[in-house]
Amino acid sequence: MFDKILIANRGEIALRVIRACREMGIKSVAVHSTADADAMHVRMADESICIGPPSATQSYLSIPAIISACEITGAQAVHPGYGFLSENANFVQILEDHDLTFIGPSSDHIRVMGDKITAKDTMKDLGVPCVPGSPGGVPDLAAAKQIGEDFGYPVIIKATAGGGGKGMKVAESAEDMEKAFMTARAEGKSNFGNDEVYIEKYLTTPRHIEVQVFGDGKGNAVHLAERDCSLQRRHQKVFEEAPGPCISAEERAQIGKICADAVAGINYIGAGTVEFLYEKGEFFFIEMNTRLQVEHPVTESIFGVDLVREQIRVAAGLPMSFTQDDLVINGHSIEVRINAERLPNFAPCPGKITQYHAPGGLGVRMDSALYDGYSIPPYYDSLIAKLIVHGRDRPEAMARLQRALGELIVDGVDTTIPLFHALLEEEDLHTGDFNIHWLEDWLDRTYG
Repeated sequence: MFDKILIANRGEIALRVIRACREMGIKSVAVHSTADADAMHVRMADESICIGPPSATQSYLSIPAIISACEITGAQAVHPGYGFLSENANFVQILEDHDLTFIGPSSDHIRVMGDKITAKDTMKDLGVPCVPGSPGGVPDLAAAKQIGEDFGYPVIIKATAGGGGKGMKVAESAEDMEKAFMTARAEGKSNFGNDEVYIEKYLTTPRHIEVQVFGDGKGNAVHLAERDCSLQRRHQKVFEEAPGPCISAEERAQIGKICADAVAGINYIGAGTVEFLYEKGEFFFIEMNTRLQVEHPVTESIFGVDLVREQIRVAAGLPMSFTQDDLVINGHSIEVRINAERLPNFAPCPGKITQYHAPGGLGVRMDSALYDGYSIPPYYDSLIAKLIVHGRDRPEAMARLQRALGELIVDGVDTTIPLFHALLEEEDLHTGDFNIHWLEDWLDRTYG
């Protein structure tokens, strides 16, 4: 087992990893930019080291700075959290070259799954159902129009190196194709340095269902059921729950086994998420995230497992502490993402927290790096907290969420807390009758 782990991240996810390390008797090292000198993850870690100025490219995304921090502190392994360098295959390779352990999958697996076309081809070969679409990159507009005719509109054009909703455009008809195709390519080039795109059939009323998988790198893997992340704004998740309210036990077992067998077949190590669009009883693979997800706490809640602890264990060469038979769903869990944003436009709202009170009580978990007097810097993602609740069933979890939101106080900046108060007044949310377009439509109706 490792003696010391460096966390190459910030905010609530850095705290999450620090807590797991402390329970395992492992020393933790926090890295930080000058803007984060007073951040909670810096205060809670056993050691901390400044790695650069506020700009993420000069600090949290600086591979030389992370390597130097490991050498200075004697850290033997790096946990990337999510975002930043968590899915950077080059970073993983450099760590390996410096005899440092990356707590996550191999650079090869990150590289394969990071390219959407290669990932789709790999998963298709492993028996995972995929969305009908182009067999590879689409070279030009003429080819794009032909694919649209072959599959029928609407279709969606996606950057092969895309993520976070960037480089994705829908063409409702042949007349829309030129603008959608050129815009997707331009966004892919500007955001990811790669303008290659591919095209898929656009499903009109799907849900976003993702299956949590975990492998030991030795051909053994399990699934930890699914999460429903259908409530999204601009492809960014807002409200996540497990298990999915629309998935039957038979569907869960079937798709879970397909995913577990797939990652076992490539000797995948650590946590991963296989993401699908689900419509009319069918699953269609869209991508695999080779890291811990923001919404992993809902899975932890219904299974009573610590996914970060398991990541550290298998990275150190130890076996998983559970088998598939050990994983039995207990109740229902929901997470809402609290962002420092001003409604209705969701504009970032950094600033000083004048009062913070976290909710408590049975079945309530608050993952946050906030404290009274903390100044949210303007340089990073606007996610400031995650409120997670657990109940014996979905209605109890919903009631607990409503109660916990009523206790939560974040003063000094605008947040998305009012959004969730409003959403909980909607009958569709309580019945689970929604798809990936529901929230956007609701926002249009509510705010115009």
